[in-house]
Amino acid sequence: MIQRIQTLFLLLAAVALAVCMMQPIGTWQPDALEGNTDLFNLCILAPDGSRSFNTWPLFALLLLACTISVVNIFLFKNRKLQMKLCSTSILLCVLWMIGVAVICYLNEPDGFKFYPSFFLALPVIAVILLFMARARIKHDEKLVRAADRIR
Repeated sequence: MIQRIQTLFLLLAAVALAVCMMQPIGTWQPDALEGNTDLFNLCILAPDGSRSFNTWPLFALLLLACTISVVNIFLFKNRKLQMKLCSTSILLCVLWMIGVAVICYLNEPDGFKFYPSFFLALPVIAVILLFMARARIKHDEKLVRAADRIR
């Protein structure tokens, strides 16, 4: 299980998604000297300290994708299910990216400009890692099928 490279890819993808869940993914900065509004996966933190929890679906998508990636590590004997779960995690990450774009567009206050943080790129990195894990799992499945044909 640990010796396989796709395990490392899945673990790194889960770590990237977990870090992104906990960090701010962007900031709205005003043109005037008001405070910044921070965008988290779970809430929007206004300058006055109030929180709006209308971004909770972003948190749910990342939590589900991260959980699937961790569970996927332990399903090494069922490679077909592993490939399906990798595809599901990739789909959840893409839905998260679409959700962030929609939330940034709909919640942008007048006179504010959105500045993304580095943590916004972590789900993109996770998608790349999940694609690489899926390719390696598919490669392993081909090797097993070829060995079964020889017998």
